[in-house]
Amino acid sequence: MDERGHGVVLRVRPLTETSLIVHWLSPEHGRLATVAKGARRPKSSFAGKLDLFQEAEFSFARSRRSDLHTLREVMATGMRRRLRTEHHALEVAAYAVATIEQATEVDTPIPEVAELFAGLLGYLDAVPATARAVFAFELKFLACQGLEPDPGEAPLSDAARELLAELMDVDWMDLATLATTAEAAREVRQFLHGFLIYHLGKLPRGRAEALHAAP
Repeated sequence: MDERGHGVVLRVRPLTETSLIVHWLSPEHGRLATVAKGARRPKSSFAGKLDLFQEAEFSFARSRRSDLHTLREVMATGMRRRLRTEHHALEVAAYAVATIEQATEVDTPIPEVAELFAGLLGYLDAVPATARAVFAFELKFLACQGLEPDPGEAPLSDAARELLAELMDVDWMDLATLATTAEAAREVRQFLHGFLIYHLGKLPRGRAEALHAAP
């Protein structure tokens, strides 16, 4: 029996000359890998529906033998056009995907992470990417895992501690209103570098590129 879900395309790669492997992030199913058979054919029913970071309703047949399931139908529900043209936003989104993939299990519902990622994509689709968005994502993701730092205990200046606390709670569209200094931002960047390595085992791939792309 087919299962249904709503999610975002995290990653797409070729499987055969005619098929694709599509990785999803869904509130109901968590991270999910599916085979889109025939998706590379010109007249495929999947054409135009499996772009990176595409939001869609989809159905799939769950495999009993592996964690690679069969994609049945896709109905696109939202397209983030800015992420298709803005390189900086794409770098930040790709880093977020790497973080999620490193720290979560497949086929495990993670609705709070799916909501967080959707919020980040909405932000990146609306305004230019910034380092604050990277820091805010990292802190909010750590909170989803129960690993958020205590700003009061962090070895930071008062200004950096204040920025850390604000980034943990700020709504995405209010990021630009945070008042801070370049030195406080530098401290937060270095603090999170070590904090992520300590709690996640290694730094997620693409952090340097995301921060370089988001001054």
